[in-house]
Amino acid sequence: VDHERAALYGVSAASLTETLEALTGGTVISQIMDGPRRFEVVMRLSDADRTTQRLAEALVETPGGRVPLRMLARVEESDGPNQILREGARRRMVVLANTDPGANMSEVIAGIRAELARLPLPPGYTTSLEGTFQAQEEAMQTIAILSVISLSLIFVVLYSRYRSVVLALVIMGNVPLALIGAVAALWIAGQPLSVATMVGFVTLTGITTRNGILKVSHYLNLALHEGERWGLALVLRGSAERLTPVLMTALSAGLALIPLAIGAEAPGKEILHPVAITILGGLVSATLLDTFVTPILFHRFGRPALERLRAEATARADEGQTGGFGVSAETF
Repeated sequence: VDHERAALYGVSAASLTETLEALTGGTVISQIMDGPRRFEVVMRLSDADRTTQRLAEALVETPGGRVPLRMLARVEESDGPNQILREGARRRMVVLANTDPGANMSEVIAGIRAELARLPLPPGYTTSLEGTFQAQEEAMQTIAILSVISLSLIFVVLYSRYRSVVLALVIMGNVPLALIGAVAALWIAGQPLSVATMVGFVTLTGITTRNGILKVSHYLNLALHEGERWGLALVLRGSAERLTPVLMTALSAGLALIPLAIGAEAPGKEILHPVAITILGGLVSATLLDTFVTPILFHRFGRPALERLRAEATARADEGQTGGFGVSAETF
């Protein structure tokens, strides 16, 4: 719109826009009723008159009389958004797109962000990615933060129980062993990292940590209460006696997850299938590797902690015999 010419003829830009909209889009002037059905009667220019050249010659009412539209505005055809929204006192344009059914959303978003980073924007223009993926990304970040907090709390609980950083780390050594199998299972199944898989990782952490607690606690119990001397025999006996409970835990959890791990296309398994795949893969790797790794780590680094606990148990026993508080040695 030529604002100077429009002001000269006493016409505002808004009225010119409304006039052009009525000429091209039409104006509802009546309705035709056919029983329950209603049909709107729209009056607008014919298709031949709604070209760029003919619209420029269309007569527009002004206080000074009718004048061609080209005298007040420049009429041209160009591409533009169908709708412009406003948010926070700024104009906002939404561009919608869908991906292929089998596309990896993480790769798609990474590609979009790479293109946006290479695209120079005029001053005052910004871009943002929103929608389902944004909510999923925020949820994954929240779960990642909570996972770190959970691991920290697990370490604190283990340290308060065993009063040894080494023993707590030996038990938590099962966590990376489980992640190896979980990541491999997701890769084989073609599942991307998502909120569901993150939930599976958190669940898997608790299961694998319990297996480490079973073994380390039994090692300590054999040494402190059954008179087993430190050495390879203690570790082998403790591992053999705790092999059955560990296998039963993994087997019961694995059998319960098999129905969810198969038939990923079935309705209702969109969330449960990635969780099942994550836990199953982690259980397999953690159970197999934990059979060797935890005993080796305890045999290599656990003796100082065991000797300190033995000395504390002996001191408490002597204190009870000499009229102390009578606190017996803790059962591990």
